[in-house]
Amino acid sequence: MSAVGRVFPESRTVAPESRIVHPIEQESFRRLRARLDTSHFPPLTRAVVERVIHSAADLDYATDLVTDESSLEKAHRALHDGAPVVVDVEMVAAGITRRDTVCRLKDAVSGPGLTRSAHAVRLAYEQVGPGALWVIGCAPTALEELLTLDAAPALVIGLPVGFVGAAESKAALRESGLPAVSNVSEKGGSAVAAAALNALLYHPVPDAESHPAPEAESRAGSPSKSKEKT
Repeated sequence: MSAVGRVFPESRTVAPESRIVHPIEQESFRRLRARLDTSHFPPLTRAVVERVIHSAADLDYATDLVTDESSLEKAHRALHDGAPVVVDVEMVAAGITRRDTVCRLKDAVSGPGLTRSAHAVRLAYEQVGPGALWVIGCAPTALEELLTLDAAPALVIGLPVGFVGAAESKAALRESGLPAVSNVSEKGGSAVAAAALNALLYHPVPDAESHPAPEAESRAGSPSKSKEKT
């Protein structure tokens, strides 16, 4: 089996306060906020929205993303308690910093009615079981396969990209009622999917509130109305 990504013992996350933010990243977030007011989003939603926008330089994600603050809160706790992180492709794994990931694509094979990406999801579920965070940024068929499993995920970041199946698979994710981050359009990709997970990794845990990452600064305002899942 293949485990791809940066590996930390027992799937633990390096504390957010130990992360050194580069001046270029700080300036990027300053410019982002100068062009887009995100203060109305609740804290974790804001963190995800800002980091996804930052990764793609695409302000439209502010209205394209769909998520739910309570789901993000539960996923944030699960992530920092060591829940496994599964990705669909190695490019997503490469974008996730400070955390180990599981990717089984190298071990997967295609078959009648089954893509390699879908088979990789089956293999990963056999490995990690329920309660994982799933980060899908490339293959709609991976997301479709995940929805057929009794995976009981802590969160599904479903942001596959493309003109064939991507929007439909993300709509199915929203209809499933699973805790999720998705978007309405065909946009997405490995970078934005990894960015959404990184937002949760970088967001302060309760005993580290005094050391926020860029997207955690100046939290303010009422709960967001912008495409928040109900």
